[in-house]
Amino acid sequence: MINDPSAPAPVTAEGMLTLRYRGQVTIRAATPDDTPRILELIQALAEYEREPDAVEATLDGLQEAFFGPNPRVFAHVAEQDGRVVGMAIWFVTFSTWTGVHGIWLEDLFVEPQARGGGYGKALLASLAQVCVERGYRRLEWTVLDWNEPSIAFYRSLGAEPLEEWTTNRLTGDALSALAGV
Repeated sequence: MINDPSAPAPVTAEGMLTLRYRGQVTIRAATPDDTPRILELIQALAEYEREPDAVEATLDGLQEAFFGPNPRVFAHVAEQDGRVVGMAIWFVTFSTWTGVHGIWLEDLFVEPQARGGGYGKALLASLAQVCVERGYRRLEWTVLDWNEPSIAFYRSLGAEPLEEWTTNRLTGDALSALAGV
């Protein structure tokens, strides 16, 4: 187990996880060269989630977030024949109840033409492996309540909804007002 919970650890000693599921699925930690493709996938996710104009992320911002001097957010990518077709963007959390870290999956996305090929499952499996290797007790994420295909997929993996919890968010003027700015 790695002591620094925010340190980007390889999925395996070689830095890659290869799972077999309807052929070969390769999952690896993202590299700086993947950043333009990750931004494309973020934009495709925003379109899928009916928010095509919501993406404010930039290549420079993603480069800094993933590969700057002190990264706190990480990405795994799924490859099909050497081409990135999916991504999982995640960061480390902490549970006061368990007293240990976990992973928050911010975004999981696989191109529509690659869905059903095991890439989403392999991306989630890579994060589960990081959790197990580091002694983390949770892998958590949210899903839009109208996204029935994703909900069914997550349930098929054994994920359970937290029915009593509601996500809250402060942005814009409300965030500034609370900050006293």
